[in-house]
Amino acid sequence: MPDFNDVRLKRPEGLGICYQVTAGVAAIRETPSPDGRLGTQALHGEIVEVFREEGEFGLCQLRRDRYAGWVNMDALSAPTLPVTYKVSALRTYCFSEPDLKSAPRFMLCLGARIVATGRTDGAWVECERAGWVHTRHLAAPEAFETDPAGVAERYLETPYLWGGRESLGLDCSGLVQQAFEACGVMLPRDSDMQAAWAGEPVADWKEPGSLQRGDLVFWEGHAGLLTAPDALLHANALHLCVAREPLAVAIDRLRSVVGEVTGVRRVALLPGEAPDWLKAD
Repeated sequence: MPDFNDVRLKRPEGLGICYQVTAGVAAIRETPSPDGRLGTQALHGEIVEVFREEGEFGLCQLRRDRYAGWVNMDALSAPTLPVTYKVSALRTYCFSEPDLKSAPRFMLCLGARIVATGRTDGAWVECERAGWVHTRHLAAPEAFETDPAGVAERYLETPYLWGGRESLGLDCSGLVQQAFEACGVMLPRDSDMQAAWAGEPVADWKEPGSLQRGDLVFWEGHAGLLTAPDALLHANALHLCVAREPLAVAIDRLRSVVGEVTGVRRVALLPGEAPDWLKAD
């Protein structure tokens, strides 16, 4: 089980007030400053608890994965509303009208949650606090993908962004978390947490034939996902984007940067089942 005294997961003191992200994406920073280092991101429709405010920022904890940090209060609204759909496309726009030629309000990324008002116009749905979204890019909240590697492949060439988990920029563990969440499995946010709690270790991973598509490969401070037994997909600082390369090449190259592979883990897909680390008090 994780250490919930870890500053990244520790519940802030005081009474939390629930808000919902109504910006396209909200930065969760390590300090209450516009220049504070990005810890993670909360997507549209996600719920955060705010415990205190300092200036324009609120100290919050994300409900989805317990991650804590500082969020600009302008990105949030209350009260929270039950979501109706999630975004199933890698990215899509919210429009001011049910018309592709109308003004876009902001962009939504894969996994964002929206709240339908009940108004529809053909293939368009009006969404609270957002705008009109095409149904072709929406799915029911309980609809899950079945191939995390396939989800991850959709992010190919997405720019590297430390702390990011949106389709315009994300880091290594953000890519892994997004890929598995789309399949109904919530993994911890950072690579060290994933290396400790995601699925089960593949003890004999060096043996021929032991690796498979979807396995997670870890180094100290880095994570990647296999699209084939010999192919690694990862957001990394060398390519400055999500890239695919032969696993053997990546292992050899990273040896001089972060050392040897620390382990390989395999995650069973059990959609909708909350992991113990997320349910724990």
